Amino acid sequence: MHTRTSKQTISPSGLYVAAVTPRRRGAQEIDLGATWELIDFLCSHKVDGIVFMGTTGEFLHFGIEERIRLVSLAVKRSHVPIWINVSHSTLDGAIELANAASDAGAAGLLLMPPYYFRYSPDEILTFYRKFAAAAPVNTPVLLYHIPVFNNGISLDVAAQLLKDGTFAGIKDSSGDWDTFAGLKRLYDEAPFSLLAGDDNLFARARAEGAPGGISGVASALPELLVALNRAAVAANTGRIALLDARLREFIGWLGFFPTPVGVKEAAVLRGIKCAEHAVPFSPRQEAKLEEFRAWFKAWLPVVQKECVDL
Repeated sequence: MHTRTSKQTISPSGLYVAAVTPRRRGAQEIDLGATWELIDFLCSHKVDGIVFMGTTGEFLHFGIEERIRLVSLAVKRSHVPIWINVSHSTLDGAIELANAASDAGAAGLLLMPPYYFRYSPDEILTFYRKFAAAAPVNTPVLLYHIPVFNNGISLDVAAQLLKDGTFAGIKDSSGDWDTFAGLKRLYDEAPFSLLAGDDNLFARARAEGAPGGISGVASALPELLVALNRAAVAANTGRIALLDARLREFIGWLGFFPTPVGVKEAAVLRGIKCAEHAVPFSPRQEAKLEEFRAWFKAWLPVVQKECVDL
């Protein structure tokens, strides 16, 4: 029997951060000390919430026990709601993670379709139905659509799961505006938590009325995304254009490196101890990283000044 201790049961809105996961050198373990520093850093910049163990958080590199340990302690440390990605390659694994996260007091959960192997839309729908029947009923769950790394969630499947209230909403990390626009039409018919999960679409999605977004870039640049979110809420088109252009300058560098190396390297330059990466760099990639580091050090102070509300 599980005793639910979730701090809140509402869906997220505003700016949530998809946090990186600091890892220990030479081990498949989370560096909890560095993670606490990251939580403090993000909370100090007034983000609306933090999501752990997502794609930016490299969840697939860590075992179930490590993932459970992280959420149990993060909930106690954070001053903002903690959401946790409970995606797993199996239904049983996802349910185990969901139960543990809910018991720990996580504000909500995110769930991808089962990953690596390919499944049909009917199989994905069945997976989500079975999960919903076994998962915590008072902890909101977001569908997590990120087809570049996984099975996608078709608009039809999303509609079936969202219209009947089985799931609280969806994080759309497709990076495809037509996909997001289709979800927005569903949202307009019967609102749910529609979150932009791709930083390229954050400003446009907020301008079009999406209630929020989950940003990986915010793990290293929380002040930029917080300022951009505030500008979107105020419909300040001038500031939106300025800040979104700065965001795209940063995103332009990320494509040179595997996900989420660029974000982690930027976070290191902000004082977060998360330099351990899952795979080694080639000499060419290391040279590009040095170029990126030099650019970022010069670029950051300019952007920080622009992020201050006038």
